[in-house]
Amino acid sequence: MFKILEKREISAGVYYMKFEAPEIARNRKAGQFVIVQLDTDYGERVPLTIADANAEEGWVVLVFQAVGATTYKLAQKKTGDSIAAVLGPLGNPSVIEKRDGPVVVVGGGFGVAPCYPIVQALKAAGNKVIMIIGARNKDLLIFVDEMKKVADEVIVMTDDGSAGRQGLVTVPLDELCKSQTPPAEVIAIGPPIMMKFAAKTTEKYNIPTVVSLNTIMIDGTGMCGGCRVTVGDETKFVCVDGPDFDAHKVDWDNMMMRMGTFKAQEQEDFHKCKLESAIEQKAQS
Repeated sequence: MFKILEKREISAGVYYMKFEAPEIARNRKAGQFVIVQLDTDYGERVPLTIADANAEEGWVVLVFQAVGATTYKLAQKKTGDSIAAVLGPLGNPSVIEKRDGPVVVVGGGFGVAPCYPIVQALKAAGNKVIMIIGARNKDLLIFVDEMKKVADEVIVMTDDGSAGRQGLVTVPLDELCKSQTPPAEVIAIGPPIMMKFAAKTTEKYNIPTVVSLNTIMIDGTGMCGGCRVTVGDETKFVCVDGPDFDAHKVDWDNMMMRMGTFKAQEQEDFHKCKLESAIEQKAQS
């Protein structure tokens, strides 16, 4: 059992959860993920990217959005509760190297959280790091203060202009790409549509760009085949071959089409889950 040390809602439907996991904390590297299972019987296995960890204190942080049956149940847990099973760290770590120029990291929505350990690792390697954070509005921004403590520069973008600059993350990204000191590398994590257009932006300038495709993962072990993507002329499985890939080689349209495959089943399970919960609560009252 993995005891929850801290749990809070950091924006609408997005939760920060810190729990005890000493072995994972000691062995994890930037870009890796874990699989969470709420029970040890037939519960769904959910892959979630590690947002922070402390090897000395033995804890790991996950940031997740309550969008389906299992993440909804996970969001109901409180500080002091436990998670039945957590497996990890899994996935190939992000490649962290000292670059000749600045590294730009682009995070969209709750995808900003998994950028945090990458920014930490890039800084530890001696890089200048510019962080671009994007959200629809100020209430959906996360990890801004944390990033300001680590990155050399933080640029905040909101669709409605309620915080930072108004516009998409591709606007400052394009400005940086055509500046006198363009990025040596760009790393993007967030909604697939954001990563797609970040890739299109950097491709014009031939700037190496890496994206994390963790949003398409299902089983997390390569057995289900649900995270199959086309990268260049090859078929890859995000959970075992990634989750990081060359952004300019990803078939974005195919990936986004496949991501909608199980929406109907997930929605059905989600509603069933809430009904069962209501019945259980009534029986206990």
